[in-house]
Amino acid sequence: MILNSMLLGSTNAERLKAWYRDGFRAEVDGYGNLDLGGFGLVIEQRDDIAGKNPEPGRHIVNFAVDDIEGAAGHLRTLDVEWLVHPEDRGIGWFATVIDPDGNYVQLIQMKPEYYTQK
Repeated sequence: MILNSMLLGSTNAERLKAWYRDGFRAEVDGYGNLDLGGFGLVIEQRDDIAGKNPEPGRHIVNFAVDDIEGAAGHLRTLDVEWLVHPEDRGIGWFATVIDPDGNYVQLIQMKPEYYTQK
């Protein structure tokens, strides 16, 4: 088995899809799903959920980035809502933004020593 996608339900799927597409420079496939480096993000219009996620820490969408300041700089041009600006947490740099539906989205840039530890 290979994990290859996730679905986010939204009461405003087009707005949320545009946010992820623009913020993370995602390609859109022929079905309207987002391709994020080989991982699919499906955003589906739903009427059985709240407009804002009441428990945003329950799941967090993580993006591995090579340049957290560059990624954060791009997101700042889009006027995103920040929960945590880039910060050093020892083994790597982490930042968290909040998508329009209230979900937490994390940027992670691990330090080189992380990959050499066993």
